[in-house]
This record gives sequence, C-alpha cells and structure tokens, in this order.
Amino acid sequence: MNIRLRGTALLLAGSLVIPQLALGASVKKKEEAVASIEKHKAEIVGLSDKVWALAETALLETRSSALLADYAEEHGFTVERGVAGMPTAFVASYGEGRPIIGVLGEYDALPGLSQMAQPEKEALELGAPGHGCGHNLLGTAALGAALAIKDLMAAGKLKGTIRFYGTPAEEAVGGKVYMLRAGLFKDLDVCLAWHPDDMTRVSVDGSQAIVDFIVEFKGKSAHAAADPWNGRSAVAALEFFATGLNRMREFVKPTVRMHYSILNGGDVPNVVPAYARLWCWLRDSKGTGVDQLLTRARRIAEGAAMMAEVESKITINAGDWETLVNLTGEKVMFANLTWLGPIAFTPEEQEFAKKIQRETGTAPKGLDGSVQPWVAPKPDPEGGSTDVGDVSWIVPTLSMNATTAPVDAPWHAWSVVACGGTSIGHKGLIYAAKALAATMVDLYEDAKTLAAIQAEFREKTKDVVYKPFIPDGPPSLVKR
Repeated sequence: MNIRLRGTALLLAGSLVIPQLALGASVKKKEEAVASIEKHKAEIVGLSDKVWALAETALLETRSSALLADYAEEHGFTVERGVAGMPTAFVASYGEGRPIIGVLGEYDALPGLSQMAQPEKEALELGAPGHGCGHNLLGTAALGAALAIKDLMAAGKLKGTIRFYGTPAEEAVGGKVYMLRAGLFKDLDVCLAWHPDDMTRVSVDGSQAIVDFIVEFKGKSAHAAADPWNGRSAVAALEFFATGLNRMREFVKPTVRMHYSILNGGDVPNVVPAYARLWCWLRDSKGTGVDQLLTRARRIAEGAAMMAEVESKITINAGDWETLVNLTGEKVMFANLTWLGPIAFTPEEQEFAKKIQRETGTAPKGLDGSVQPWVAPKPDPEGGSTDVGDVSWIVPTLSMNATTAPVDAPWHAWSVVACGGTSIGHKGLIYAAKALAATMVDLYEDAKTLAAIQAEFREKTKDVVYKPFIPDGPPSLVKR
C-alpha cells in the first residue's frame, strides 16, 4: 500500500471499494493545494508555535483564537467571532454556493503540562498549561487546509464554500456542541477533522460517548460528638452514592467506564457535614448507552439522599456522543493518505523520539510515519471522547490522524507537548493539512462520491434521535 495513488479506485477490505475518483484535473488541483500549503508553510508553522507557547486552556484561548481568526481574515476569509456564546469560538468562510465543506480546528491546552521542546521532562513554567494533546498543531493544520482550498477557489479552479470552524474547549465543555446547538453546522454537506497521534491513519474506530456531571448533597450541620442526632450528613449520602455507583460496575456492559472525584467531602471531623459534592464521568460506546447510565445514576443519587435524609441534585456539565464513522468518506481520505505517502523523519528526529521513549519507560521504537493499512472498524471503540462525535451526528464527518509524537509515548503528557514545539510536530501538521486539502478537492470535484457519503450518513442516522449532553445557557467550567 505504499504506491502513490493518482485518484484511481482502490480495493480496501473485502467488498469495500472507493468510488471512482475524478482523474486528470482533480489530481492537478490536489497538487496545487499541496503547493499552496508549502507556500504558506512557514506562516502555518509559525502560528502553531505561537499557540504552543501561549498554551491557553478551555474557554480562555483568547490570544490563540485571535491569532487564527486574524490570519484567516488577512487571507480573505469572512470571519464571524464570538459565536454560540463563546468569545473564543469563530467561523471563517470563503466562497459561495455548494458544496459547503467544513473543517474543524481546536487550540485549547491542558492544565499543568508545561514543557520545554526537549526530550527530557522540564517545565517551561512550573504548573502552567501545555499542549499535551497537540491542539496547537490541530487548529493550524486545519486552517492551512482551508487556506489551500480558498486559494483554488480564488483562482476559479474550485466552486463552492469552505468553512473553518474555530472550536474552543474540546478538553472541557465541548465547544462544538454549543456551536452545533446554535445551528452553525446544519447546512454543511460534509465536515473534515484530524487529530495528532503516534500513527498516520484514517479514523475508522470512532470514539466513546460520555456525560460529565456534578452530584451535590445538602444536609444539616451539627456537633459530631455533642448532638449528632440533630445533623444529617451530606457526606454519608455521597458515600452511599459512590458505593451504589461502584456496585453498578458488575451490572454494566464491558464497554462502560465510570470515573469520579470527590470535590467536597466535609471540612473537619467534628462537624456533621451539611454539603458534599462529587464530579462524575460516565462513558459507553454509544450515546444511547450513556443516557441509560445517567438515568441509573440519577436513581442512585435519589436513593442515597433518601438513606441519609438529605437533598440531592445532579447538574450536567457537558458530554459527547460517539463518533459516527462514515466509511465511504474514510475510504476517500485513505486514498489521499496513500497518495501522499509516509512522513519522513530525520535520524535526529528519531533519536529525539527515542530519548522520550526511554524517559517515559516505553520501548525506543522512535517515530512511525508510515501510512497504516486499512483495517476493519472495531465494533466498540476504545479510549477517549471528543465533541467531534456530536458533529458527526449532524453532518457526515471524515477524520484522520497524523504522526506527531513517538510510538506508544504517553498522551495528555509532557512528551506530546515537547514534540508539538519541534519539527516532529511541524511535519505532522503540514502532512495533515495536505491530506485534508486533497480530500476536500475530491469532494468538491466528485458529486457522486459526495452523494454516496451523504447517503451512508442518512442510512445510519435514520432511526436515531440525537440529544446533546449539555445544559441550557452558555458553557461554563466546573468550579473545583
């Protein structure tokens, strides 16, 4: 699978075949899109490094989002800022008419992961945030792809509309879900996304669904020794709830994951605690499964409150549905990854990666820039959750990964931050920009393939009622 495909049909697995892609002109346009990205490469990488250095966390990405929005505006995009009630969310558009194709960008960092661009753990600023999920690369690569399409449109070589979505707070409240609720994706024909990874591949396994909520208990204070009978312990109710949740583990599907942290558990031992609070995440492979888990958790909270004779309250913070994989679209994206070929890393970059692997206790395999072969999707996805999943239930969404970090190195960790500020991360972001742009050229040029993607989407969503896991009103962060 290392040959450079030039838009021909490709047998992937079993009876899965890529629809015939347009020949000749579309290949030339892909090459022109790649050339545009090369032309703007220094600017795109420079943007990424600035976002990497700023390392702003969820809903606070003021300067990071402004950098990307300003860059889009300077290059002829019409930019609408502060959308969906979030000051750091924006939409940059160019062109007119259909197809309308969107590409998703993120730029939020993670708390406490500050790290120098070196293979040994050392914070730039102790306790400060860092891009431990590579979102500095993610947003700039997606914008680079959008710019390449815009350049082709400006030259009269593509027709339609391109939209870059600046989406904040993926690591916290799920900014895309609020943008979705505001109707910002409803007229798209298709949407594209990518994510940094330790491999280069199409994303056929999807992600897990999740709901994030707070459980509060309110009781009555009293002296724990002198008159405890006059008190009603909120912590007792919290313990009942945690026990009930943990007993439930035996009676859920293997795909379920449940995690919680106790945020308030009393102040001093000699006071019956009147208030207790627990933060909980529930995951499953399906959004419908998460909804069922949430119903059960509500009942456990009510029962715990009854046993302790206190009041209970559950407040939803956020949540994501699983990603709905569109195999027709992923096959088109796979063809473009194969067309581009592998990412080439230098011996120095490989040694940098191996030092990180030795430092983190993983095998020193270095970097794998090869395009991973097509594999059949897993019936139940493993790992984390993303608000890209919610978008995928509203519009057909295609996604890929590009190598930006060492094989098997810890994610959401300093190792990813270190690579994101070096040529290793830069190569992955430029590769992703090219792959996204080449795939979009196919979608603008080949109406039959686009129609097939939309037909698969309609078939998979026809019996599903999508209901987002977000509260009313604008997003806010959990106060811990």
